Amino acid sequence: MKKGTKIFLTVLGTVLAVIFLMPILILVINSFKGQKEIMTNILGLPQALNFNNYTQALQKLDFAKTVINSLAITVISSALLMLLSSACAWQLVRTKTKLSGILYLVFASAMLIPFQCVMLPLVRWMSTLGLMSRPGLVFMYIGFGGSMSMILYHGFIKNIPLELEEAASLDGASALQTFFMVVFPLLKNSSITVTILNVMWIWNDFLLPSLIINKNGMQTLPLKTYLFFGQYSRRWDLATAALVITIIPIIIFYLTCQKQIMEGVTEGAVK
Repeated sequence: MKKGTKIFLTVLGTVLAVIFLMPILILVINSFKGQKEIMTNILGLPQALNFNNYTQALQKLDFAKTVINSLAITVISSALLMLLSSACAWQLVRTKTKLSGILYLVFASAMLIPFQCVMLPLVRWMSTLGLMSRPGLVFMYIGFGGSMSMILYHGFIKNIPLELEEAASLDGASALQTFFMVVFPLLKNSSITVTILNVMWIWNDFLLPSLIINKNGMQTLPLKTYLFFGQYSRRWDLATAALVITIIPIIIFYLTCQKQIMEGVTEGAVK
């Protein structure tokens, strides 16, 4: 690569990074300002660091209870999605029939359906079944996230040699033993990739929990942050602090696992 091209790409990448990070930077800066200062100078630096915003935000969020709700829903949903989607993808890859091909197309097509199209009928159906609860929300996450997870696993499993499974079968392993002892351990990087994508989506989701569990004591962090926006007043000082608190765990989680994401994506792309 020529030196001029390299410099151009470096400058372009830096500019794009600044553009993408600017909203987060503005959010963090305003989380240390008072309400009046945010209204008068939203882009300026704070005159003094106001940590009281974070103290009040933690209290109003009922942080300990709310973060446990978010963690429980996110962890359980992501774990079930990982297990069920990988098992489903394994069966579709190894079962060479017309039905498996049709089912794969159904899963792929389901990714194209916007949630808003099925939102009201789905909530009415869930209410009829008495599933307007955290288990019901987990069930819905499995349904909505299963298609993408299964499609990702489908590409990864194609790279696993069939001979390994045949050898396990000859040794007397059942189908479940073959999957959990031979196939699933080989999907480590891809499982991390799928899990991270699902964790980021479920942790940050607002619309689905607002329809299913928008009740005191059951709310997740994104739902709680909405309490700072009332009908007649908007506490931007507390809201920005609460939003920073909400995104910190998912940023730490992503930075910790970013290496596995790249390895998993590469593994699924190369056949």
